[in-house]
Amino acid sequence: MKKISVIVPCYNEQEAVPFFYEEMVRVEKSMQNYSFELIFVNDGSKDNTINVVRELAAKDEQVKFIDFSRNFGKEAAIYAGLSNATGDYVVMMDADLQDPPALLPEMVRYIEEEGYDSVATRRVTRKGEPPIRSFFARCFYKLINKMSKTEIVDGARDYRLMTRRFVNSLLELSEYNRFSKGLFGWVGYKTKWLEFENVERVAGETKWSFWKLFLYSIEGIVGFSTAPLAFSAVVGIVFCIVAFLFICVIVVKTLVFGDPVSGWPSMVCTSLLVGGIQLFCIGILGEYLAKTYLEVKKRPIYICKDTNIDKE
Repeated sequence: MKKISVIVPCYNEQEAVPFFYEEMVRVEKSMQNYSFELIFVNDGSKDNTINVVRELAAKDEQVKFIDFSRNFGKEAAIYAGLSNATGDYVVMMDADLQDPPALLPEMVRYIEEEGYDSVATRRVTRKGEPPIRSFFARCFYKLINKMSKTEIVDGARDYRLMTRRFVNSLLELSEYNRFSKGLFGWVGYKTKWLEFENVERVAGETKWSFWKLFLYSIEGIVGFSTAPLAFSAVVGIVFCIVAFLFICVIVVKTLVFGDPVSGWPSMVCTSLLVGGIQLFCIGILGEYLAKTYLEVKKRPIYICKDTNIDKE
């Protein structure tokens, strides 16, 4: 009997966890030829999430939990789940049921009958999402796919079923700064994409603000493309050329017309523009330097405070 490990990152999901568990029980009953383990990763929740999970674990031996010492982020929670999963297949889902567990039988079928190494999901609509967030999300996917050699599908969810060899390949990528959507594409393998309509949260509120999504998008761009560095270099070259042309114009104007001081307002505007571009390019360099700084310190991706998973 093959085993399926279900990884569920949780941050302040005390209201959603019971609904998720009930839905997974229904799915398990429809897949009696498989055994399951549910790995809830509590990412430093400030509510009662870990106690709700402990209660489930007390009555169901399939329920496992990893309790972080603080909030390390969803990427760390995903990595912790992958590191501790023991199943032949591993799937990641959000606890809020925006990733429908009912798709799991179909996902397994694609792997076993059609030879895929992973089955990923993507939303075909963003119904219920603020229009401005949807607009910037689409812009991000268009931008990163033009800048990066790694394909990142628009609307892709973290909801993905993977074979053991796919998971083992992911675990070889132990970098501190993680962007899973890019890592999934980087390791390759044969992937099937399933499309579904956007599903509203079953309970609770989203933890992803616009600002957090913006920072996460920067993480993806910096992690999977060096194009911003090339852009800053090109901008520098262009402004050097423009500056040289301006010098030539000023010299000619001074020698021919004898008017070296006119144009002060335009000079100030130009100086401010060039200064802004310089600071912007320095900021790009700073982002890459910061990521390098974090990597070389070799800090652990997460710290586990408590777990019921047998390390042996």
